[in-house]
Amino acid sequence: MSSAPVMTTTPPAPVPLVAGDRPLFWGPRPRSALLALLMLLALLGMPPAAAEHPQWQRPVPGGLVQEYQAPPAPWAAGHRGVDLAVPAGGEVRSPADGVVSFSGAVVNREVLSINHGAGYVSSFEPVESELEVGEAVAQGEVVAALSTYDDSSNHCDQPCLHWGVRLHGNYINPLLMLGELEPSVLLPLAGGD
Repeated sequence: MSSAPVMTTTPPAPVPLVAGDRPLFWGPRPRSALLALLMLLALLGMPPAAAEHPQWQRPVPGGLVQEYQAPPAPWAAGHRGVDLAVPAGGEVRSPADGVVSFSGAVVNREVLSINHGAGYVSSFEPVESELEVGEAVAQGEVVAALSTYDDSSNHCDQPCLHWGVRLHGNYINPLLMLGELEPSVLLPLAGGD
């Protein structure tokens, strides 16, 4: 019984990385780099893991009349904000510091919008406000009073404020800004591949 010859291969000779006594290319080993980074972060203090939404306050003290309902597509029907109970003529306060970005009529109601920076804009309707575009407002400052539509009807079956919030132009649930809701987290399906 003859056995097949065993083939052995020798790896190619390494390319010299030294010129004289010094390495041509030098870099820390991966473990050394990781250790150095961890030590640096420990000395300087680690940055926060993720930036959170700023903490806002409710524009009116009333309870929730209608919840936020995201539309299935940007052009589709939905409820792009929340409706909060407030007595007729009730005060509306700025939920956060900002600058008035719009104050005027939209179709049959008065609307006030405030740019809070970092891509956040809140809008309130129907309201009456004496503020003008460009005026700075502080968190908690009275910015408007609840009003009605041009035909004296309310937005809801009862007096209520519609409060919408956009982040970089996309509507989000305003209750996220109050810390009353946690953001949705998608998890993998059980047993999925």
